[in-house]
Amino acid sequence: MTNRVLIADDDEDIRAYLEVTLRLDGFDVVQAGDGVEAVTLARTRSPDVIILDVMMPRLDGLQALHRLRGDSRTSHIPVVLLTARAQRSDAIAGLDAGADDYVTKPFDAEELLARIRSAMRRAETQRTRNPLTGLPGNESILADLTQRLDEGRPFAMLYVDLDRFKPFNDHYGFLRGDDALRSLAQILEDVRDELNDPEAFVGHVGGDDFVLTLPPHLAEDAAAAVCARFDAFSPSLYDDDDRAVGAIEVPDRRGVPQRHGMLSLSIGIATTDRRDFAHHGEVVVTATEMKRYAKTRGGAGSHYAFDRRTDGDGEGVEIEVDLP
Repeated sequence: MTNRVLIADDDEDIRAYLEVTLRLDGFDVVQAGDGVEAVTLARTRSPDVIILDVMMPRLDGLQALHRLRGDSRTSHIPVVLLTARAQRSDAIAGLDAGADDYVTKPFDAEELLARIRSAMRRAETQRTRNPLTGLPGNESILADLTQRLDEGRPFAMLYVDLDRFKPFNDHYGFLRGDDALRSLAQILEDVRDELNDPEAFVGHVGGDDFVLTLPPHLAEDAAAAVCARFDAFSPSLYDDDDRAVGAIEVPDRRGVPQRHGMLSLSIGIATTDRRDFAHHGEVVVTATEMKRYAKTRGGAGSHYAFDRRTDGDGEGVEIEVDLP
């Protein structure tokens, strides 16, 4: 698929030079002669990146940038500013306003192309990451699973669920809930990093669901380490009085107080060591089933369940989360 660049500059010669340079590099090009036209074309032509001159009539580059970032249709598009050397302060103001990069005139074509490609890569990375934890999101998770299956690489997937998160959120508020999610993300990243294995991958499905994908022989030890670390950390998320009793009370829909124990984890583990998977959905189904089984285990603290069945030993269950 050809990437589209919107060039916004009131200098026709610069636009013509940029168009030739970009088309030779394989880009589709759209031109705007001022800021108003740039904003309109950004909304209607959906460019992959915008080159925006700071000094333009009707609407200058910084004003156009503010409109682009304030519109949900264009807020995600990477913007590279063009400035004269004397306008460096404008470039800094543009970066503060949400520009991804800037290039000063006269510019080197190769440098501009490199900055455009870099801005597009950063934007693509941000689109596939969870905004709260910064971890790769669904798109990256599924791409990782699909690549492992296509290449025939053995792997195990830990499907990690944070138990009793809703009452915690209701009791302490969303900010404390976000802290709990970020803390769990950090624990998963720490365990992954300590494995020192280049194939280990951590992703955030969304809400209180995470995955850790890694070679099969590391799976059970990693699950045990995640459970132990989270159980040791979990009490610090509570106020002193609640921590002392090991629970919180949250009213149900009828206003009746209900007692909820401390946050813990349920982890389901699916592995290619036990069965063959033809599609990433089958991996998620199996891990989801094991996660549900882990939730049924009694006692306090976190639990994990390892799928030890082989092909033909049992049927899967309906998927629990929205992974396309």
